[in-house]
Amino acid sequence: MKTKKTVLLIDDHPVLRAGIKTTIEDEGSFEVVGEAGTASQGLMLAQKLCPDVAIVDLTLPDKNGIQLTKDIINSVQNTNIMILSVHSKIDYVIKSVKAGAKGYVIKESASECIIKCLKHISQGKQFIDHSLSDQLCELMNGIEIPVNDTDSDRYGTLTGREQEVLRLFAEGHQPKIIAVKLCISLKTVATHKNNIMKKIGVNTVTDMIKYAANIGIIDFDQWKEGLVLG
Repeated sequence: MKTKKTVLLIDDHPVLRAGIKTTIEDEGSFEVVGEAGTASQGLMLAQKLCPDVAIVDLTLPDKNGIQLTKDIINSVQNTNIMILSVHSKIDYVIKSVKAGAKGYVIKESASECIIKCLKHISQGKQFIDHSLSDQLCELMNGIEIPVNDTDSDRYGTLTGREQEVLRLFAEGHQPKIIAVKLCISLKTVATHKNNIMKKIGVNTVTDMIKYAANIGIIDFDQWKEGLVLG
């Protein structure tokens, strides 16, 4: 009997994970051996299970998927990374591939696309969602497509609590709400905010939120349209 390829799912939406798991296991060639809702849990399971493929969401509660991709590749041998994201902008694809991801699929794509990507990258090949083909062709033809140059490595200098505070600010929460959610004082929220801005090199909350959008914590188009800030 042929051994199934193993898959680790890292996404903070349980219902979405359940749907992806069903899609994968119904195909028959793959087996989901673990699930995680945060980057820290995902890295721990990746190191423990050494799956053939880790499916990583770009936006996780404690760390973005690009940094998690780097962490997994640096600490786990022979695990290929597939990014599954709502982001369809080519700059996210470029950043993911540079981080070491072998595949990139949009969450809106059909289940067949997910399976096709798994088959490709489990064989060491690369796969990019077909819906991104126009942007890729434009890029190869020399048409300029803006790519954010924000250094996401600075995100790694933040403590776990600072990453939580950054994400909550990026989602549009006011300091009072952040304090309640994290069970900390307003003064502590202000201290974390100041430390975050110093570490990532920005001077205003707006720039801090723009930074979060640039590295994939929130959708950049939402930030530009003012939907996140409300």
